[in-house]
Amino acid sequence: MTMGINRMSRYHQTGVLGRIRDFIDHFAGRSPSRFASIVFTGLILIFTLLFSLPIASADGTATKLADALFTATSVICVTGLSTVDMATHWSPFGHTLVFIGVQIGGLGVLTLASIMGLVIARRLGLRAKLMAASDSNPLRLHSGPVAEGQAVRLGEIGGLLATVAISAAVIELALAILMFPRLLLANVPIGDAVWHSFYWAAMAFTNTGFSPDVAGLTPFANDYWFLTVILIGVFLGSIGFPVIYALSRGWRRPRRLPLHAKLTLLTWLVLFVIGALVFLLLEFDNPKTFGALGGGDTIFQSFFLSGMTRSAGFAVIDIGQMNGSSLLVGDMLMFIGGGSASTAGGIKVTTLAVLFLAAFAEARGQESMSAFGRKIPGDVLRLAVSVVLWGATTVAVSSILILHISNEPFEYVLFDVISAFATCGLSTGLTERLPDAAVYVLAATMFMGRVGTVTLAAALAASQRRQLFQYSEERPIVG
Repeated sequence: MTMGINRMSRYHQTGVLGRIRDFIDHFAGRSPSRFASIVFTGLILIFTLLFSLPIASADGTATKLADALFTATSVICVTGLSTVDMATHWSPFGHTLVFIGVQIGGLGVLTLASIMGLVIARRLGLRAKLMAASDSNPLRLHSGPVAEGQAVRLGEIGGLLATVAISAAVIELALAILMFPRLLLANVPIGDAVWHSFYWAAMAFTNTGFSPDVAGLTPFANDYWFLTVILIGVFLGSIGFPVIYALSRGWRRPRRLPLHAKLTLLTWLVLFVIGALVFLLLEFDNPKTFGALGGGDTIFQSFFLSGMTRSAGFAVIDIGQMNGSSLLVGDMLMFIGGGSASTAGGIKVTTLAVLFLAAFAEARGQESMSAFGRKIPGDVLRLAVSVVLWGATTVAVSSILILHISNEPFEYVLFDVISAFATCGLSTGLTERLPDAAVYVLAATMFMGRVGTVTLAAALAASQRRQLFQYSEERPIVG
């Protein structure tokens, strides 16, 4: 009798948990973009509560709401901007929250949820595959077949998730191992050296840019080994997990890499070189930045700064002392950001590549755009235009609001707003002195930059439906 009651009780509990699990799975499968927004919001609220606890601050007092919310948003969105001194304000518990938060935000909510489901259930259902796939490519949410070749096919999602988990762990471990000896040579105690090496590695790979030390990268400003390791970590994090997956499978045959991987790598490298050359030309005679450096040092620092504008947020110079022209170039590079489905932000390098390919096709009178012997369908262009307009609108509205609230110089406001939208983390020093009202606006900008662009893209892709009739055609005048 007792065994029967216990069996029924377990069945009832399993049934309730099963229904909850099925509901979440059904909701996430139907609208991954909405699910991602809700989960991101929930995580930010949870981390805001944790950061506001007295145990999270170094002095044992509660952190005010504006600072706690901004820090939580910056951590989960892997931005790197802060309104407090991240190295001294937080206790060991607070620093642990930062480390865990950037790992969650860097991997991506939908990807992380799918990995957890794979670990628990040891298999991926169709909904889970679609959810994970949409995190790497919103176009998969079409109500029908997707016409373009995918970087990762639906049947390979399990392999992609394994690549995400393994590559993140292996890359951060390798970066930490490479940094550890340099920290010891800098007379950092061995315990702190272990912690700092893993902290730096996580901040580089997730493109966040927080520093575990008050001095930041200043002690390593001339340590090209340490800075190169940071730059490599930023590169690997910003190209995107689909590209890492493609490289892990086809590095021996680069010509057979998917179109997405080729466009990402080529555009990233072109922007990296062009950005470095422009910074070199604009800042070589600025005594407050590169003017006091030698020729070799100036070239290296130009490339390092160009790499950090991918979305990293590390800096060895005072960004606020750069020329206005250089700040504008930084605005452009940050707005573009890194690769899709990466730890970087911005509108993504493939979005820019698609826009340029469309312009070249129009200039040549071609009906469709193509690259590397592959045709790119028109729906990709529509999505790219929508993402750019969404990003530009977000930056414009946020800049207007913060300019009105703070009365700070326009070039500083624009730079920090784009840094927030692109989840970059570079700052002119403006963020730390903003009033609370402007802090909330900048936090919302970070959220929209990290979640809003992907959500819009997924929503637009998912909203496409069959239309049983067509309107008569008429061409407006453009240009």
